[in-house]
Amino acid sequence: MPDCPIDAEIDAGTATADRILADRTAFAERTRRGILVAEGDSWFDYPGADLLEVLQDDAGWEVASAAHWGDSLESMAYDDAQLTAFVRQLEWVKGRDEVPAAVLLSGGGNDFAGPEFGVFVGHQRSRRPGVDVALTDDFIGCRMLSVFFNIVAVVTRVCETLFGARIPILVHGYDYPVPDGRGFLSGWGPLPGPWLAPSLDRKNFTDLAEKKQIAAGIVDRYNDMLAEFVQRPTSAHVSYVDLRGTLSTGDNYRDYWANELHPTGRGCDLLAA
Repeated sequence: MPDCPIDAEIDAGTATADRILADRTAFAERTRRGILVAEGDSWFDYPGADLLEVLQDDAGWEVASAAHWGDSLESMAYDDAQLTAFVRQLEWVKGRDEVPAAVLLSGGGNDFAGPEFGVFVGHQRSRRPGVDVALTDDFIGCRMLSVFFNIVAVVTRVCETLFGARIPILVHGYDYPVPDGRGFLSGWGPLPGPWLAPSLDRKNFTDLAEKKQIAAGIVDRYNDMLAEFVQRPTSAHVSYVDLRGTLSTGDNYRDYWANELHPTGRGCDLLAA
């Protein structure tokens, strides 16, 4: 019979549990700021580091989350199963006889990043190279804006029903990415990404500075839409957080960007500050 290190593994597992429990005990002893409910994409649900993790472990918030990497804003608004999962989180908070301090929404990136990203970019040799302003304005300024009105209406009605009040809602429009061709763990094989560079390469944009400029133009339009959205009378309880310029896109950008779309742990610390 092989000499399996069973006793050593039991000791190691016990030591690991003690270490993690000590970390969680230290977290629990901090001043508790309240509870947040979140729905979103990989900025809220990402292996290694995400914004919710920082809010929980470093900022003293409890977070009930239905966020899932890869989710589009449209699926958050129109998929009944996904909406039900989100409502369950709100019901869980109500079951604790608590009221959320806020609802956090993170979405939109998966609606235009990926293979479809090239649709919004004119070929470098065309008469209208770069961001297709008309198409982008229609998609973001009308379609995505409409989706936001829908999902905020859902969140508002559910919160009014469960808690008897309009709960504050926070939205963001991401930061300026660096389309350098890096995906999750470098995008090897079946792993996700890259999401931006392949489309730009096919449109004959090979200079990284040009790629960053194009991506920034679309992020700007998305943020403009959110800034407009929160000015509407029906959005008085919605706040827009402008994260643009928080993370470096200069020579040291890899310290803050794990890949084309997702921040590193250091980046998450800055974004959640």
